[in-house]
Amino acid sequence: MLVIRAVQTADLDALIEMARQAGSGMTTLKPDRKMLGDRVATAVASFNQTIPPEQRDYMFVLEHTGDGSIAGVCAIKGAVGLTEPFYNYRIGTLVHCSRELNVFTRMETLYLSNDLTGASELCSLFLLPQYRAGFNGKWLSKSRFLFIAQFQQLFTEKIIAEMRGYQDEHGVSPFYEGLGRHFFKMDFDHVDGLTAIGKKSFIAELMPRQPLYVDYLPESAREVIGKVHTSTQPARKLLENEGMHYEGYVDIFDAGPVLQGRVSELRAVRDSVLAVAEEAAPEEETEHLLVSNTRLADFRMILTRGVPGAARIALSAHELSQLRVQAGDEVRTLPLTTRKNAHA
Repeated sequence: MLVIRAVQTADLDALIEMARQAGSGMTTLKPDRKMLGDRVATAVASFNQTIPPEQRDYMFVLEHTGDGSIAGVCAIKGAVGLTEPFYNYRIGTLVHCSRELNVFTRMETLYLSNDLTGASELCSLFLLPQYRAGFNGKWLSKSRFLFIAQFQQLFTEKIIAEMRGYQDEHGVSPFYEGLGRHFFKMDFDHVDGLTAIGKKSFIAELMPRQPLYVDYLPESAREVIGKVHTSTQPARKLLENEGMHYEGYVDIFDAGPVLQGRVSELRAVRDSVLAVAEEAAPEEETEHLLVSNTRLADFRMILTRGVPGAARIALSAHELSQLRVQAGDEVRTLPLTTRKNAHA
């Protein structure tokens, strides 16, 4: 059985190995023992509420309960950009017009921006290849939304997710090669690695502050602005189904899109319900449900079958045990799949 739970200090070695497999472009998950160790420590403090909400970093792992191995990871940061700068490009428009020459041009521009400072962030989603089957990836990603629905008071109204930008079959980022390399004079992986360990001052020092005309970039770079990595396309679609949207902000290195949403408008906030757990086998027509306990310090979640929106949910003794709840306790439930008539 698989269970999603709050990260623990003992998970560090497994996370480092997972980060090695994640590859380049995933800034928040690098195989750096000090960086990941500090992050796990912050996560443990976050679940224990010993640091302020805006400093928190809630990390979750997908655990195989049979052998205790870790199959995946995901996270939510309480707020970004409050202790170190958080940069994006905002895509804007500049108009040049001459009535005398009868010329009107509208040109896209890239503005170096800190507009998203303070927003909560979904990040660090990674699932080991051997577990990329069934509903595992879908469940792991959506688990964060159910956590937010249960603990809305811990997050800002705006929530964002930086999507991994496009890379070709050789792992090359056309956007970085067409723009960033001219200013940073180093390989993409090196820049990405420096950002991951918090060394971001070079961005402000080396990047131009004035708007950059998109038309000046090579065609290969222009074509991938706002485009995600091939393996990230399903994750983007999933987040959009949960209520997040692309609003013209991209990553400054690979031009991956930044999705944004309002916590109050997320599907999980709208459709999840509190239900009373009971030890029984479901008898009515059921569908896949995410079910979590309601405790911050020992947050746990499973995927099971149940009746959507019901006031009670039937769980087996093993499922109750994995959630660390008893019959009669309150749990939160959310259908795994978005209902087609949800917005009707």
